Amino acid sequence: MALVQLTISALPAHVRTARLMATAVARRAGIAESALDEIRLAVGEACSRAVEAHRVHCPGRPIQLDLIDRADTTREADASSGKPAERASHNGKAAQRFEVVVFDCAPAKEPATAFEDPAAELDIADGAPSDGVSGLSPDVGLAVILGLADEVSIEPHEDGTVVRMSWPLGKSDPDADSELVG
Repeated sequence: MALVQLTISALPAHVRTARLMATAVARRAGIAESALDEIRLAVGEACSRAVEAHRVHCPGRPIQLDLIDRADTTREADASSGKPAERASHNGKAAQRFEVVVFDCAPAKEPATAFEDPAAELDIADGAPSDGVSGLSPDVGLAVILGLADEVSIEPHEDGTVVRMSWPLGKSDPDADSELVG
């Protein structure tokens, strides 16, 4: 397993840096070329959402990204129990995945009025990245992520939200596909 950690300030300009870094690490990990745009877009959505939340609630706190290449075929230990974690497998091999985890420190629950007042939406969106969708709830970005990533986990907490996204590594093996058919 290889891990790259990136910490960014809550500035819209840093969303681009996060997208570029995630794409570079995914390519190096062996992600299929066809999935790179999905990764770039999903990471952009997750980071834009985190930047927006931080700018409102905790502008001085950084946002952390973990870019994880789970290319080894060994079983990993479950952090909570210390026991080997079972991962989805194919033909007896552990799943090989590229995972992106975005940690933000903003409270998971938005105040009820934060997105009800159109003027408030514009104030929040004024500094939003040019490729983001302004004036929409952060839940829209999460819905987009659900459509882009192969596996998604969204874990809201009092002290922030953890968004986990993952994609299978490599290209499909034509020999393995023919074995399944025959």
